[in-house]
Parts: sequence; C-alpha cells; structure tokens
Amino acid sequence: MVKKQYKKVVLAYSGGLDTSVILVWLKETYQCEVVTFTADIGQGEELDPARQKAQALGVREIYIENLAEEFVSDYVFPMFRANTIYEGEYLLGTSIARPLIAKRLVEIAAKTGADAIAHGATGKGNDQVRFELGAYALNPVIRVIAPWREWDLTSREKLLAYAEQHNIPIEAKRKGGSPYSMDANLLHISYEGGPLEDPWCEPEEDMWRWTVSPKSAPDEAVSLELTFSKGDVVAIDGHSMSPATLLKTLNEIGGKHGIGRTDIVENRYVGMKSRGCYETPGGTILHKAHRAMESLTMDREVAHLKDDLMPRYARLIYNGYWWSPERQVLQTLIDATQHCVNGVIRLELYKGNVSIKGRKSDTDSLFDMTIATFEEDAGSYNQKDADGFIKLNALRLRLGALKKHS
Repeated sequence: MVKKQYKKVVLAYSGGLDTSVILVWLKETYQCEVVTFTADIGQGEELDPARQKAQALGVREIYIENLAEEFVSDYVFPMFRANTIYEGEYLLGTSIARPLIAKRLVEIAAKTGADAIAHGATGKGNDQVRFELGAYALNPVIRVIAPWREWDLTSREKLLAYAEQHNIPIEAKRKGGSPYSMDANLLHISYEGGPLEDPWCEPEEDMWRWTVSPKSAPDEAVSLELTFSKGDVVAIDGHSMSPATLLKTLNEIGGKHGIGRTDIVENRYVGMKSRGCYETPGGTILHKAHRAMESLTMDREVAHLKDDLMPRYARLIYNGYWWSPERQVLQTLIDATQHCVNGVIRLELYKGNVSIKGRKSDTDSLFDMTIATFEEDAGSYNQKDADGFIKLNALRLRLGALKKHS
C-alpha cells in the first residue's frame, strides 16, 4: 500500500497532551509541515500557552483566533431560534461548536496552501464525524487525517511515553486534578469518562465548575427581563449587549443560582450510548425565555410545525450536518418564523429553576384579552359557534363508535 504524502497540514490544536503528540506524530509520520489553529470560543482558558508550546515544537504558522462573537451570533443563536434540544435534554453545547472549527480549518488550509487538515477526535466519538462532514461539505477535495484511527497510541500511558521519547513538554497532571474528559465553550461545559462511565455513579459535587448546587444557591430569587428582537435576545434588563457578552452574563447569573445542570445518557451517532454531564446555565435561560416569547407572538400552527421539525433539526446538528442542504433549508424556514418574535420576557431564577413571570410584546402579541377573558367580552367571539365546531370534529369519532357497537 502506497503511503499517503502531505506537504502541509492544518491541525486543530489545543496545546494539551493529545494534540501535542499529534503535532509531532504528523511531522514524523508524514514528513510534513504543520500549521496549528486554536479557536477561542469562550472556553475560559488562557490560550497563550498553546502558542508557546507550538513554537517550542517548531511550528512556524500559528493561528489563535477569538471566535466567540461569531460562535454565538452565527451558530448558537440560530440553533436556539428553533428551540433545539436533543433527546429531550441536551442543548448541544459541544455539537454546535464543531461546524465553526471545521470551517476555519478549511479556510486556513486554503490560506496557507495546506493539502490536509487534522483533528484529535477519537474513533469512538461524534466529533470525528462532525469535523469531517463539515470539512467535506465546505471543501469536497480536502484531505483529513484522524490520527486516532491510524496510530497505535491507544492509551494515555502510550501517549506519555511517546511524549517523553520525543521531548514533548507536557505539564504534570496536578494532584487531585479532574478525572473527567471535559470540553468547554461559551455555551456549556461537558464532563465524560472517569467515574461517569458507570451510569449508576452519581457525579461528585466538586466536578461541577460553572454552577453551584441548587441546594446551596441563594435563598433570594433574582428577576431578569430579556428583550427579544426577531427571535434573539439583545438586552438584559434594558442593557443592550453583544451576543457573546450577553451569553457570558447569563452564564454567570445562572451559575450563581444553580441553573443548567443535566446528567444524561445519550445515543451517539456512531452507535453506542454515552453518559455525559453538562452545565448550560445561559442556554437553559435562553431556551425557556424563547419558548415563552414565541407562545405570545407566534401563530399556533407555525409554532406546532416548528415543534414537529425541531427533533430532526436537533439530530442534524448532533450528527454533524450543520453544513448540509437540509439543515440550511430548515434554517431558512425557522428564521422566517422569527420576524414576529419581539418583546420582553420577565423571568425569575431560584435554586435551579427558571420561572416565567411575565410576557409582553407591543408590536407582535397575538394575545387578545377581549377574547381570552372569562368575564363578559366585547362580542368578538360567539361561544355558540363552538357547538358546530365540536360536532364537526366529533363526526369521525361518532361514526367509529357507531360502527364498533353495531
């Protein structure tokens, strides 16, 4: 079998053990130049060490980019316009970050003249699918290197041995450090592996990084007003904010009140079940508030159509099809429903709960108090009309019952 040849490869680089080993392994295996790309999407980590490590490993072209605003405005917000949630619980915090990273990998490859991209996703997970489907959708001739599907470094011990052999600087794991595999961005932080591989094992309280336990949350509730414009929140308590600043603020407030913890067993696209824990405080608030805003401003059948389509839209994102034509068609429909989603939601955060306390829209509310009232109305709704409405809708039920008892 002829060995593949690469001249230059763009690597999605975090600076950790896995991707540092991959960097050197790519050079050794393919005798190629490596370009590193590190995305800042609000993970809350200092990224300069990744630059320093890449330089120490001989990388000449290093890309470290702050993509937080683009991430929230062009990926998170469009997803939340659909009230997207996977398998009833997961707000897709990891899934929605992958198409943006894939896009930048492909763009940097074109800019630098690279003939391949590489990632550190394992052969068991969803991320390999998400990165590669996105890359192929954006550049059908791009070549992808997935070391975890090629090499024999199949354990942490082997990675450490390789690092030592090749003088790769690896920070010693701090005593008492986290035993979990974690992924963070501005929408969420996830925890997998370690003790969580036993679905009967309860997560330890000190695992959680962003949220306090609802039991320990303040005894005083906090009230917020979120202003919507065309389906997106644009202000908190009347203060306009950029998308990334707004989500960061909601994360901080929600985290203090124990909002957004989930512990789920999900169905991976590659076929296995996986147990994961997630903290999504700002996203949980956005999801609840958006549904409340739509309930006031959106036509019933349009809302129900969105609810019918949402599970399929969620699967497309979870499975890596953000750049597919079907997701883009669905997005066009979803965005068209949001022109009326304008107004203000008042909500309360208290010990892990998000409660809607008020809704108003001066321009787009479909709620008519003169019709909905239990008091004497203005004559705009004739209650006698309900008699024929009920009889017409009951016709097939009555015919079926007559047939059954004849």
